[in-house]
Amino acid sequence: MTTAPLKIADEYTGTLSPGGTPQRRTLGGATIIKASVGPMDNNAYLVTCTETGSAVLIDAANDSEHLMRIIDENAPELSLIVTTHRHPDHWQSLEDVVAGFASPTAASAVDGPELPVTPDRTVGHGDTLTVGALTFTVIALRGHTPGSIALSLKADGTTHLFTGDSLFPGGPGKTSGADEFGSLMSDLEQRVFGVYDDSTVVYPGHGADTTLGAERPHLTEWRGRGW
Repeated sequence: MTTAPLKIADEYTGTLSPGGTPQRRTLGGATIIKASVGPMDNNAYLVTCTETGSAVLIDAANDSEHLMRIIDENAPELSLIVTTHRHPDHWQSLEDVVAGFASPTAASAVDGPELPVTPDRTVGHGDTLTVGALTFTVIALRGHTPGSIALSLKADGTTHLFTGDSLFPGGPGKTSGADEFGSLMSDLEQRVFGVYDDSTVVYPGHGADTTLGAERPHLTEWRGRGW
């Protein structure tokens, strides 16, 4: 008996119910599949180069079987797995996905040693990662963890920013103290809001997407409240 392909919704809203149907966004030269996995409603992103079939998985967070089925049915070649930061809810399926697809991995040089799979490549601020014809720029955002990173991708004239737990709708990610909060805010102000325009789409590690235009008016508010 043949199993029907996993349903992927092509009406992309960026808002998923926990564990709900993954959504696919189609861009010029790329597709983005967003899936909610695990008990903490983690987002995992499969970005595929439509020119070459090469794909990157951003955060092998949880629900290994589900994630691997998404990859198997939608990515001709999983060329890379990137982990945005060291917190366990973002890498629960890393070992399984690596074993299943024999894909190389990447993470920051700071957080990489804390992962269950030693990264094949460690990256820092300003580095680039090439997947097929797609180029991702690494942005170090220090604060949620010391080695948190985001990835930016330019497609269809718009920047698509995968921020892990460093930026959400409504503010920066959780930090452990005032120094860490100040560091994250400074990196966000200088390396994200100071570089990318309001049309930039933000794909966070949990919850709904947003844009820099929606969040920019609140930067002073975030600084003032301290979280």
